[in-house]
Amino acid sequence: MITNNQHILKLVRQIAIRHLKAPQKGSFTTFAAILAIIGLGIGIAALILTFSILKGFETTISEKIAQFDGHLRVEHFMNRTLMAESSLFESAIDSTPVNCDVVSFIQSPTLLRKGSEAEGVITIGIDNINKNMISSITVEGSTILESNGIVVGKRLAENLNIEIGDKVVLFDLQTIGRISSGQRFKQFEITGMFHSGLLEYDKTVVYINMQAAQYIFNAENKVSGYMLFVDNPGNVDILKDYLDQELGYPFYSMTWKDKHKILFDWITIQKWPILIIFGMIAFVGLVNIISSLSMIIFEKVREIGTLLSLGLSKKNIRRIFLLEGLIIGLAGSLVGVGIAFGIAFLQTHFQIFTIPEDIYFMDHIPIQFNWLNTLIVVGIGTISAVLASLWPVYKSNQIHPAEALRYE
Repeated sequence: MITNNQHILKLVRQIAIRHLKAPQKGSFTTFAAILAIIGLGIGIAALILTFSILKGFETTISEKIAQFDGHLRVEHFMNRTLMAESSLFESAIDSTPVNCDVVSFIQSPTLLRKGSEAEGVITIGIDNINKNMISSITVEGSTILESNGIVVGKRLAENLNIEIGDKVVLFDLQTIGRISSGQRFKQFEITGMFHSGLLEYDKTVVYINMQAAQYIFNAENKVSGYMLFVDNPGNVDILKDYLDQELGYPFYSMTWKDKHKILFDWITIQKWPILIIFGMIAFVGLVNIISSLSMIIFEKVREIGTLLSLGLSKKNIRRIFLLEGLIIGLAGSLVGVGIAFGIAFLQTHFQIFTIPEDIYFMDHIPIQFNWLNTLIVVGIGTISAVLASLWPVYKSNQIHPAEALRYE
């Protein structure tokens, strides 16, 4: 059974949709509504893309840095070497509340030389380069670290004009000033190259076999520490708190974000002014909604007067224009999501927008959608569109049937 109230609500919907369609010849209503939808859509798209690009930058930089430093490093509190086998550390790892991969490493500065060319580098000795360390890094050649094999950054290789298969020599910097009998060095063959986009690492980091590194650094059965890689970087703080409690002195743990705190603080600081600027673009879209609804009300004054004279309450008149604001808000939000997804698809697959890799650590703008942020932006955009309708709705309530129909 259909009630009178249901008939009225159906009439309200029909009138609201008719206003936006504006079939009358010469009506400006449809054009104004389309402009409002496009304006809000551009603002919504700008906000979604801003969130996604900021997230993409942070995630990409985090992943690249974590591949070199691990999500968490456990080292000696005084930056000394540790015994390669520690029952305390192994016991703590066996009971850790977070799944993680552990990579022992030994690290020290060295001099890499080929012929008359030489560069100071950071040499990292590990048993092998696993998938966690190269998941988003371009690699040429082999990553298997043999006893005389070395993997270098492509930028370093370009600086020294070396290629895969070339022979180089590594000198321990702590002994390089001694007489020849006291120097520790070893010849290696270039077996692989990597390219991460992080200039600091691509020019200075090289990987060699753990045993070869222990020989060069005179650190038999010792390591500099342990790199830990977790499946979910969001759990790294849980792992850090657990290890700090279980290990204690002389062990010291540090996350990759702690080690590069200045960089990540800068990223966080940059978020707010960027979001404010693009939020103002969305605000312009809301102003367009106020303008379009005001024009609709101005154009429909006589119709409003007729409806009031026929007994339609002012409450239902308000519902008509609030519904129009809701329709414009939903349509604008959907247009914005469509624009954002379209640009993201093109950028992800064709990398249309490029950036200087030496400055931004990547050669193209990364986009990573966060569905929660997208839903929040769409929700706020729709609600704001309804709120923007309140002033035009208030003005519609000031219309009196006698004045609206005076010249009819």
